[in-house]
Amino acid sequence: MSSAAPPSSSRSFFSSLSLWVLLALVGGLAAGAAASEWGLPGGAGTADMISALGALWLNALKMTIVPLVFSLLVTGIASIADAARTGRLAAKAILWFAILISLAVVYAFVANYGLLAVWPVDPEGAAAVRAGAPAPPEGLGPGAPFSEFFKTLAPANPIRAAAEDAILGLVVFAVFFGFAATRLPDRLRLPMVAFFEAVGETMIVIVRWVLTVAPVGVFALAMGVGLTAGVGAAGVLLQYVSVLSLVQIGLILLCYPLVMAFGRMGLARFARGAAPAQVVAFSTQSSLASLPVMVERAVDALGVSRSTAGLVLPLAVAVFRITSPVANIGVVIWCAHVFGIEIPPAAMVAGGLTAILVSIGAVGLPGQVSFFVSIAPICAAMGVPLELLPILLAVEVIPDIFRTIGNVTADLAVTRIVQGDDAAAEADPGI
Repeated sequence: MSSAAPPSSSRSFFSSLSLWVLLALVGGLAAGAAASEWGLPGGAGTADMISALGALWLNALKMTIVPLVFSLLVTGIASIADAARTGRLAAKAILWFAILISLAVVYAFVANYGLLAVWPVDPEGAAAVRAGAPAPPEGLGPGAPFSEFFKTLAPANPIRAAAEDAILGLVVFAVFFGFAATRLPDRLRLPMVAFFEAVGETMIVIVRWVLTVAPVGVFALAMGVGLTAGVGAAGVLLQYVSVLSLVQIGLILLCYPLVMAFGRMGLARFARGAAPAQVVAFSTQSSLASLPVMVERAVDALGVSRSTAGLVLPLAVAVFRITSPVANIGVVIWCAHVFGIEIPPAAMVAGGLTAILVSIGAVGLPGQVSFFVSIAPICAAMGVPLELLPILLAVEVIPDIFRTIGNVTADLAVTRIVQGDDAAAEADPGI
């Protein structure tokens, strides 16, 4: 899921952790199903203890959300503002990033709802998975007017908004705070940005500590699901992986006609040029690790000048991740279907705005960290419970591959589009 790669030691840690978490999921579901069939030693007391252990681990993750999201947004906005000041080409690239990621949010709702309409979540499996889960939090109901939504955009008390999980209001405040900070003189702005970088890094350290015991937490949560859902949960999770992957594949395919229309390049040429970078993305699941081959292919195969590739591609890897809102909104919509929650239009707008803004700050985090940090605020904004996220984290390995391929494809597409705007001579009428 990450657009940037952590050091090799961290990549090795998170790769092995993903395997252990997946094994914990399978083991927890199997143990829960077996206990449901043949009984659990200790009865209800043991079940309550397992549930409490899973809830403790989930709460340990939740406690980092507010400071981490706020800090990442402030530092992310500062990096975008710094990039925009470097010149017209960077500003144009950022404009294209904004346009494409906004269109991606629209696509996310259309594609996810459309696919789930054709392939709905199995009612029995959904009922089994949500059995025993906490009731959905109070929020905007299906009949809530848009006036209620607009009231949340400017929190009268940001601290209270944070305490009450009014995530959208907090995110909007963080955006205003970040942009206001960019207007300060360097002697004030730089120490402030450094402070929030330190806060964000501190929260990431805590999240990594919590994720170190993720196999235990996921096992406890999965066993609770297994106790109520039995083996039926496996089918529901398989559908989740399939839906999330298909939606992202659709987004990847949309990049090709986009390059044809705005990048002045034939479909076959772009496909041949992007393929090697997509292979690296598939194998590494890291946009940063794919950056060298992206630059090489952009210059040698896509007709992009080295100066354009050298500016736009690193900037894209740093602040642009088109699959983030698509996949993250998809996770939230799928969870809403499992819990039987109808998301009202106001909550969709809130979730879309939150997805765009949070994607800026979460770029570069390890997948296991960014999965929860990126999706939890969207869940809160759309009134969907968070309790399924740790379970879904365990099966994120496959969707994460398509997240990275989609990011790399979009990065190459927008680089060619920016080049095409500046160099009509590079027009390619070929197929």
